[in-house]
Amino acid sequence: MNNKKPCMKITLTDTKPSIFESKVGGLGYIPHDKNFPTDSNGNQLRLLAQIECEKIQLDGFMKTGLLQFWIMNDDNCGFVFHNPTNQDGFRVIYYPEIDKTVTNEEIESKFVKNEYDDDPYYFPVFRECGMSFEKYENRFIEYSEEIPEEVYEEVYDENAGHKVGGYPVFAQSDPRIDEEMLENYDFLLFQLDTDDIYGKYLVMWGDCGVGNFFINSEKLKQCDFSDVLYNWDCC
Repeated sequence: MNNKKPCMKITLTDTKPSIFESKVGGLGYIPHDKNFPTDSNGNQLRLLAQIECEKIQLDGFMKTGLLQFWIMNDDNCGFVFHNPTNQDGFRVIYYPEIDKTVTNEEIESKFVKNEYDDDPYYFPVFRECGMSFEKYENRFIEYSEEIPEEVYEEVYDENAGHKVGGYPVFAQSDPRIDEEMLENYDFLLFQLDTDDIYGKYLVMWGDCGVGNFFINSEKLKQCDFSDVLYNWDCC
């Protein structure tokens, strides 16, 4: 049985995006009255990515504002293995309106070095990049011995890469281990894959892994990002 889901495929670009634009890495937008998100020890998280919502042409997704993904730059990339919804080492933040009077210098003044900044090896984004977007349809094929292996490989390749929506891929296995979890976290909010362009890695999760963020589609419509499942794994 073949199923299709719409998604927005993301290509990383060799550009210098502003603090108001879609990007991975670099300096993220922070309003005048806000600060960097922190973990329970007071360590500032680092920007994994931010997405201009107007670029995402998917039903149920916000039409304005900026959606951000922050993670801790430690050896687990902020991931709690036995509690993947624990937003201590990661945070998903939505700003419905953007104040263009905020400056780079203002955000830089809020930066406080954390205990992991001296070892950049663990942070999966190696270089700040912009994003371009393209609407696409992802396929999912239920397992059958009658379907050739190369078809599954083709579908996997289609679902790999960076995107919002559609079907996810995993280096190991889906962390949504039962039907209840699949229903509770049914929307792929963001997938950031390992990215190697011309032998130069832009993104690397462990040993060629992939990172995913999932949310319930109804909570997405309500702009409620308090319950998000974050996962990354590698080969």
